[in-house]
Amino acid sequence: MAPTSTSQTFDRGLQVLSLIAEAEHALSIDAVAETLGLHRSIIYRLVRTLEERGLVERDDLGGLQPGIGLAVLARRVRPTLRSAAAPVLASLADSLRMTAFLVVRERDEAVTVDSIEPTTTAAHVVYRPGNRHPIGRGAPGLALLAGRAALPGERVEVGDTRTRGWATSNGEVIAGMSSIAAPISGADAAVAVVWLTAASAETERVAVAVRDAAITIASRLGRS
Repeated sequence: MAPTSTSQTFDRGLQVLSLIAEAEHALSIDAVAETLGLHRSIIYRLVRTLEERGLVERDDLGGLQPGIGLAVLARRVRPTLRSAAAPVLASLADSLRMTAFLVVRERDEAVTVDSIEPTTTAAHVVYRPGNRHPIGRGAPGLALLAGRAALPGERVEVGDTRTRGWATSNGEVIAGMSSIAAPISGADAAVAVVWLTAASAETERVAVAVRDAAITIASRLGRS
């Protein structure tokens, strides 16, 4: 789509919403303005509009944080897939003592739509919904590519993933972190786990568990 056919105001509003939604803590108007390189008055008007729609709200100190409206909208994002995956992800996270997450393809990116942290350990890697990265990098991206037909010039690792049913990567998305992912047959999605690279001695065991979880989700969707 040509740049002239898009709305600059709408795009700025989406940038503001994404920044607030992905932040680890509440942001001030000034912080949002500085990060996006826009005047404070522009950010103020955009935030007020988002507040009126329930997509952004303020904490007790006036900081900007995601509003409940986002949760309402998110319920309709791949509801069948997410419903089928939820109990499987929870079981996988607890059995491996690792954060498990569901990834889908959005054009040329791998996007995390759900993430479940283990309840069996106090220390684990946090990987939040909304995280995204180029589909050509990282185990989740490789798994998504492996779920489709082979393409000329694709990474060797994509073919390996089709053969064995799972992909692995070290530090491709986040430095110091390893990931294993498996494609969910027929869903254009993948299940994955992430952990500290130093703790990767049991790769085969983890990979089999992740692959089995993907097979279980596909079965729950009737696509095994």
